[in-house]
Amino acid sequence: MATKSSHSHSSSRIGSKGKRKIHQIMKEQKEGKLKSSSGKKVKSRKQAVAIALSEARRSGAKIPKNKSRS
Repeated sequence: MATKSSHSHSSSRIGSKGKRKIHQIMKEQKEGKLKSSSGKKVKSRKQAVAIALSEARRSGAKIPKNKSRS
């Protein structure tokens, strides 16, 4: 009998280094200090998440790539 994988939630696959980086960037966004590459303040939570994942990947954290949506 096959059991379902316990790694169905994506955050469980992110390493501790990545979680720290994401937490730090999301905190910046909440405080209104996060800026995009153009220098404008980031107001959208979705954009803040994208920036956080991107910066965490760039710093060497192991974060899985997005699954393509069909």
